[in-house]
Amino acid sequence: MWLAADRAPAKAYDARLQRSHFNRSGYLLMTQRPFLSMLRLAVLLAVSQSAVAALQPASAFETTLANGLRVIVKEDHRAPTVVHMVWYRAGAIDEIDGTSGVAHVLEHMMFKGTKKVGPGQFSKRVAAVGGRDNAFTNLDYTAYFQQVPKRALAAMMALEADRMANLRLDAREFAQEIKVVMEERRMRTDDNPQALVNERLQSVAFQEHPYRRPVIGWMSDLEQMSYRDAQDWYRRWYAPNNAYVVVVGDVDHAEVFRLAEKYYGGIKRRALPTRRALAEPKQLGIKRLEVRAPAKLPYLMMAWKVPKLQDIRRDREPYALEMLSALLDGHDAARLSKDLVRGQKIAQSASAGYDATLRGEAQFILDGQPAEGRTVADLEAALRAEIRRIQEEGVSAEELARAKTQTLAGQIYKRDSMMAQAMEIGGAEAAGVHWQDIDTMLEMTRGVTAEEVQAAARKYFRDDALTVAVLDPQPLDAVAAKATVTAPSH
Repeated sequence: MWLAADRAPAKAYDARLQRSHFNRSGYLLMTQRPFLSMLRLAVLLAVSQSAVAALQPASAFETTLANGLRVIVKEDHRAPTVVHMVWYRAGAIDEIDGTSGVAHVLEHMMFKGTKKVGPGQFSKRVAAVGGRDNAFTNLDYTAYFQQVPKRALAAMMALEADRMANLRLDAREFAQEIKVVMEERRMRTDDNPQALVNERLQSVAFQEHPYRRPVIGWMSDLEQMSYRDAQDWYRRWYAPNNAYVVVVGDVDHAEVFRLAEKYYGGIKRRALPTRRALAEPKQLGIKRLEVRAPAKLPYLMMAWKVPKLQDIRRDREPYALEMLSALLDGHDAARLSKDLVRGQKIAQSASAGYDATLRGEAQFILDGQPAEGRTVADLEAALRAEIRRIQEEGVSAEELARAKTQTLAGQIYKRDSMMAQAMEIGGAEAAGVHWQDIDTMLEMTRGVTAEEVQAAARKYFRDDALTVAVLDPQPLDAVAAKATVTAPSH
């Protein structure tokens, strides 16, 4: 439900894959629930009693400039560094058919320069002050960040404000960069069988909803895209009243507000396009598809349409679904790993994922690869049996307590990272959740009962809301001959 620290070893695909993040090098940036296998349950249970209190966002402040730009600052004085992020409420969900991928393409073009800053100079200036930067595009938003020594914050604001208002889109630069994006698509989707399965599943699961289109874009759309498409996207969505700045680090919030006014305050607000209400037609039966691609092993992905979080204080089912996900795959001793991988040895890997905080439709996803000698049909039956067992038998108080504690403890430990704190705030805001309500969600999660988990399992895991995708692995001969290439980057 919340952006969390990366888990190691990370499981390849969970619910957040539907909201894939592509950075400028084309890498898939994934966030997972953390697991704390080194901690004993007794210690974790003790942590849970004080977890919510420990998570209170002390020293966090917000202001809104006259042009509509919101500035959110969280002071963290443990190290003399700062994370500066600019989030735009524009992602693949806002695209139209024929220009899929344009949000991600513009993300690339944002590094191609302005009148003041030449092509490729942005990242060089960040590196020159000892910092690092990148960007990522999502179904729901696009975000840019720099992590730098605190003395360089003003320079970062100047750079971001400049390209918010003065990006120079050049046809020649675009012609070069669109080739980089197409190569990303080949490497990260077309040549990645599990990513390909996920992409095709989403295109079948959703009939009308924009989530049916991939963040990276369909290749045919990329091939026909022009710099004018990117320019139009920039003019439509890259306005201060469609953005917010998140700053976390060794700063004084009043000084950050002053700098924000100095660098961002002069950018004029613009009228934004009307966002239409998004409604996916009711699914009327199970959907199945088969994807044939070169691969070593088969792969199974099952996605149920489920509700998202809309009212953080009144909704109960999204929190129950989050805990159901944690019970199945929230830690090393969760059910899928314990029963299907190590116990029955039906699966080589098995995962569960659910994200309730998003602008569009939510899904609950189960996926995995069958063990040697087993089939995807065996794995599907086993995954269904795990859900059915919860539907019929429920969950124990001890098992639920462990899952809750893992979730809450993970939130505490991840806040040792300034970047994770900034991502948490920015990600919540992108989904329409105010940053001040993040801890309320944790409190609501802590209050989930075993009966609510069982009721959610009974209510939503119906075949009428299910899409199943299977990878049928083909011989690898065709791809073995390909030369090894490195990921494209700026």
